[in-house]
Amino acid sequence: MRLTELKPVPFVLLFLVSLAAWTAWLGWDQQRDVHADGSVSGPYEVWQVIGLVLTLPAPVCWAAYRGHVAAAVLGTTAGLTAAAGYDWSDDSSGLFVIGVGMVLVGSLAATTAVSALIASLTRDRRHR
Repeated sequence: MRLTELKPVPFVLLFLVSLAAWTAWLGWDQQRDVHADGSVSGPYEVWQVIGLVLTLPAPVCWAAYRGHVAAAVLGTTAGLTAAAGYDWSDDSSGLFVIGVGMVLVGSLAATTAVSALIASLTRDRRHR
């Protein structure tokens, strides 16, 4: 199997896993927190974002280990980008597009790095 092939089933699976992870960790918290000094934060807490970041490597590594590197990278990136776009689309300023773009670039970079590492380790082990 070539590592560059994009199989539809792993792609869709990782897309849906990413959507589900976003929903589980971030989708339910939509309220901004107003502090006593008038400053506003949120809607997400740090622990929620950390939870999402720590949840996603498992399916990415699994897919890359199985040889579905393209699906690991593109499915996860597409899922997170779609979730962010949907979740933030009610922003009337239009600046949510910048945030969605940052999610796209960041998730693409992170999943590419993790998938390449796993594929490299797996390939080395298979050739021994």
